[in-house]
Amino acid sequence: MLTEEDRKLLKLIEEDCRLTPEALSIQTGLMPEYITQRIIAWEKEKVIVDYRPLINWDRTGDVAVSALIEVRVLPQRGYGFDKIAKRLQKYPEIKSLFLMSGGYDLALLIEGKTMQDVALFVAEKLAPLEHVQSTATHFVLRRYKQDGVELMGEEETLQRLVVSP
Repeated sequence: MLTEEDRKLLKLIEEDCRLTPEALSIQTGLMPEYITQRIIAWEKEKVIVDYRPLINWDRTGDVAVSALIEVRVLPQRGYGFDKIAKRLQKYPEIKSLFLMSGGYDLALLIEGKTMQDVALFVAEKLAPLEHVQSTATHFVLRRYKQDGVELMGEEETLQRLVVSP
C-alpha cells in the first residue's frame, strides 16, 4: 500500500521523469536518498515500468496512422483472456492492449504507416487468430489529448478542419 508521500512522488515522476531526486525532494519534502531508494525499488517491482517522452507526431510531419480496434474473443478455459492477450502483446504494431467490459473484450491501439498497413494487420495477423470472433476498426483522425497532456493550443482547437467537395 502506498503512503500519501509515495503517491505524490509517483505522480511527480509520472508528470516529468527528468526531475532529479533533489528537485523531487524540494517538491515533496522527502530526502533525496529516500527518493532514490524508492525509485530503485519501484523499478525492480515494475511499479515504474519505463521512462519515455510523449511525442506529438502530428507536428513532425512524419505520417502515421493510428487505429483503435475492438476485438471479441472466446475466453480459454483456465486462462480467460490472458493467453490471447499475451500472444497479441508480442506484435510491435500494437501500442496498447486492454481488457474491456461492455460490447467487446479487448481494445487494441495500433499504428501503421498507412490505412492499408492497418487493414492488412487486421486481415492477415489479427482476424485469423484462433479464438478471435470479430473485430471493428476505428481510425484516429486527430489527437487532442494523450496521456493527460493537451497536444494542441487553444487557437488550434478552435479552427475547423477544411472539407472540400
